[in-house]
Amino acid sequence: MTVCLPEVRKRFADDLYATQTTGIEIVEVDVLYAKCMLHLAAKHKNAMGAVMGGVLYTLADFAFAVAANYDTLTTVSISGDIRFLSASKSDVLYAVARCVKNGKANCFFDVDIVDGDDKLIAKASIVGAKIDAK
Repeated sequence: MTVCLPEVRKRFADDLYATQTTGIEIVEVDVLYAKCMLHLAAKHKNAMGAVMGGVLYTLADFAFAVAANYDTLTTVSISGDIRFLSASKSDVLYAVARCVKNGKANCFFDVDIVDGDDKLIAKASIVGAKIDAK
């Protein structure tokens, strides 16, 4: 199956929090795989000057959503956790979502967040429910 990046971008254009408020861009997409990018700005920083944890989780959750819904909007996240591993000195972050298991009713994804220097910043695990599953 060939996945069309412009079609996927169009499908997720209405995710205004991720795309407009946060500024996340879809870079690559394939079957049960996605890579998203975020150019960091002052609005993404916490009081200590580091990237806010919620920004990292939003990036991970959006990459999951794109990977799980590359062909149709039928999967929602039902649980997720993230481990913050390191601070980034880069001005760009990437989230790479990969499916670990794609079951009939649920799917399981690992998401790695790396910075522009390919330094591992955070790891997330997200479980999705297929809302059209019978």
